[in-house]
Amino acid sequence: MSQARQSIQDTLERVSNRNPGEAEFLQAVREVLDSLEPILDRNPEYIRAGILDRIVEPERQILFRVPWQDDQGRVHVNRGFRIEFSSAIGPYKGGLRFHPSVNAGILKFLGFEQIFKNALTTLPMGGGKGGSDFDPKGKSDDEVMRFCQSFMTELFRHIGPDTDVPAGDIGVGAREIGFLFGQYKRIRNEFTGVLTGKRLAWGGSLIRPEATGYGCVYFAEEMLKTRNESLAGKVCAVSGSGNVAQYTVEKLLQLGAKPITLSDSNGTIVDPEGITEEKLAFVMELKNVQRGRIREYAERFKSARFFPDTTPWQVTCFDCAFPSATQNEINGEDAKAMLQNGCTLVAEGANMPSTPEAVDLYRAHGVLFGPAKAANAGGVAVSGLEMSQNSMRLQWSREEVDRRLREIMVNIHRQCWKTAEEYGRSGDLVVGANIAAFVKVADAMLDQGLV
Repeated sequence: MSQARQSIQDTLERVSNRNPGEAEFLQAVREVLDSLEPILDRNPEYIRAGILDRIVEPERQILFRVPWQDDQGRVHVNRGFRIEFSSAIGPYKGGLRFHPSVNAGILKFLGFEQIFKNALTTLPMGGGKGGSDFDPKGKSDDEVMRFCQSFMTELFRHIGPDTDVPAGDIGVGAREIGFLFGQYKRIRNEFTGVLTGKRLAWGGSLIRPEATGYGCVYFAEEMLKTRNESLAGKVCAVSGSGNVAQYTVEKLLQLGAKPITLSDSNGTIVDPEGITEEKLAFVMELKNVQRGRIREYAERFKSARFFPDTTPWQVTCFDCAFPSATQNEINGEDAKAMLQNGCTLVAEGANMPSTPEAVDLYRAHGVLFGPAKAANAGGVAVSGLEMSQNSMRLQWSREEVDRRLREIMVNIHRQCWKTAEEYGRSGDLVVGANIAAFVKVADAMLDQGLV
């Protein structure tokens, strides 16, 4: 066994022993480390400096109580988290997730992925993640406000525009960001770019709501160019029906593709006639304003069928997949069905939506595969652009931000493609993304000494 492989195995064993039961975090660590043997063989100084052991351990983990009162005066207590994983190349940057599934293991997985995703954007941002097991679904605006204010009353101690800049994630949209920012401003008596995803009128960036979905589609477009293809005419399956899924559909329509699916936790709609701009407008009103369920789409549009308690991956045929819901939503059986149904491209809009078994099948069958840390980096990229605009006290035009976003996604694809070729794994964007991002972060860690 080579020194590099031994170092990887030793680190994986230590991570497993230190983080029992944190399956998603261990999965994310293994996925990255298993790609790094070629770079470690070439650069043994990374092994001597203990970079692997250092990069898998968060710099700081914050856990706190979040008490709040509902509209009936009942007291509830949730847990709040912030995982400040790596500040090697910039202030911690990553979203806040409000969802019952949130725990330390989930956030460590997300924060670890964020290190490499942020490095690929070429912007100076470290990796972090946070959130709470609070569920905003079914809560009134006043209840959400009281929770957010309680959450920020502790979190404010640990964040700042040059320290840690949270954004939104699942369950944290413009409403929640507004309440969080208001409380931060109230406590600190300062108006700074401490959060991204703000509304446009008070420091937000144009294209930020669209950025993850748009960026994922731009990345898919670059993957198809390597085979002299385009998205025009491609039948596309999109999972989820939140922010990422909505704007993935919007950009697919703009580029001539035919999106046919959306989903939520209750099931999937399939519309063989395609989700048009009119139908997408209905989804946006349904999900963003009425906070309804996706089955109502099939009740409104008779061309669609609703499949309860299922995801899009086994219920229809399509050319391109854009998983945009949550982690591990595509398993091995789903991937087999996708391949049988003609899928030739997977661009991950959610964070780690494919299990290792699914990824192995994509790679074995020559599917164009854009891993999440590359394909969905558009969201954090425009968060970085929002930070820049806040620092300069100005606002770029929609066209300017969209141009920069597209350039970033093209550059990310180019980095991943070239790195994969350099290490003898042509076309393998998993290896390309992991090595390209690792080198940037590891070199910064070497430069800064043992900290």
